[in-house]
Amino acid sequence: MSRPPADLSAALSDLPGTFTLAEAAEAGLSRHGLYRLLDEGELMALRRGLYRRTDAAPVDLDLITAARAAPRATLCLATALAHHGLSDAIPAAPDIALPRGTRAPAGAHAQWHFFAPETFDLGRGTLVLEVGTAIGLYSPQRCIIDAFRTRRTEGHELAIDALKEWLRQRGSQPSELMAFAAHWPRVLAPLRSALAILL
Repeated sequence: MSRPPADLSAALSDLPGTFTLAEAAEAGLSRHGLYRLLDEGELMALRRGLYRRTDAAPVDLDLITAARAAPRATLCLATALAHHGLSDAIPAAPDIALPRGTRAPAGAHAQWHFFAPETFDLGRGTLVLEVGTAIGLYSPQRCIIDAFRTRRTEGHELAIDALKEWLRQRGSQPSELMAFAAHWPRVLAPLRSALAILL
């Protein structure tokens, strides 16, 4: 049952920073109430069916939108490397991977990359963006391997610079990196050559 207009702020306070139309209905917020809150500037529409409270803490709206639009979305390449402190590159839009064979969602601003389904979850963790919303995040080792795999399109510098920075970090184990890279046989030779130069 929808709340009367006087209780719109109470309904809104029960919702997380970012929510869907279905979540609004569960909190007792009618479509009419939602549109009224939009008109009053209490809410903003991120994409069709996805809304954000204007009083919510600042977050990266591109990541929030992508995470809500595609549950398998995973930060990768330059974006993930920067998150791990392995790159100073700041792409124009976040690098986000999806399993090959899925479609990039409309309305989410990102550079979409499509990785093989059989290795998609290797090295994949999660990053909580806010209460109720998380996005996948590849590990530093997986990001380095992906940078080497995509060096023809993403540039050789991204891969070499990330590897160089990773090797400077305490606890980095080149042998473990090579063992993990065995899941992508074509990356073994260039990665071994780079390690031979840098070590």
